[in-house]
Amino acid sequence: MLEHAKPDQLVELVLPYLWVALADGRVPANICVDACMTLRNAYGQLGVRAELLPVDLAVRNQDGGGTRYCSLTPSWTGTSWNGHCVLVLPDSERFVDATVEQFDEVREIGMGPMVGRVALSTRGTQDGLLMTPGAQVVLQRGDLVLTYTVAGPEALASIVEHPEAVAHADGHRRTGVNIASYTLVALRGEGVRGRAMQAPHPRLRALLRAVGDAPFEADEAGDVRFLLPDPGGQGQWLRLDEIPLLPSVPAAWPRR
Repeated sequence: MLEHAKPDQLVELVLPYLWVALADGRVPANICVDACMTLRNAYGQLGVRAELLPVDLAVRNQDGGGTRYCSLTPSWTGTSWNGHCVLVLPDSERFVDATVEQFDEVREIGMGPMVGRVALSTRGTQDGLLMTPGAQVVLQRGDLVLTYTVAGPEALASIVEHPEAVAHADGHRRTGVNIASYTLVALRGEGVRGRAMQAPHPRLRALLRAVGDAPFEADEAGDVRFLLPDPGGQGQWLRLDEIPLLPSVPAAWPRR
């Protein structure tokens, strides 16, 4: 993927696949809310706006049969949410389903996260959604046709306002920063950095310049830090969100 992706595709495509690789089976694939919250922060650290979109999903096979998953009116049972959630990237009009392989027939194909193009409302809805409730996104995965139907604003509120999501917000941000750090390391590699520097994301380009080829390491808690010079010429280990950038560099998303 890194070898062939165009500059405008690099971050959008690499992040969900990296999230899956880092999870490495330690996290159940059906935690779509946690995945979306984490990846929203990871995209945002690299200057890419990402927004949550609650959906339901119908998977249809070649003979016309299939299964409908989740609900357009999802609810929580304890810490479990019975809906499905994806991300939309407004600037590139991409649609990202990092946990699509929680569904057995999709997982059997073995192609990883689903990333596709989608037409978004330029102004969004009055309730903050980027797509009108009831709108559909139809994507192909092998011999399967996946039809996503957009849920309403109540479904979005059921995610972002629920105590479970609020309680884990700091953890989602921290993990997102770490995933963005690993992404930055991948994008500075030989044969990739030149294209990454052409990506339409000023914050990404500024971070690539700031870290250069600096060493990095993860501590016992999993937090990634880069060894960068301080004003006195000494080395200091900094997390990605601690690296000083010029005032002209856009702030990370989400912005309050």
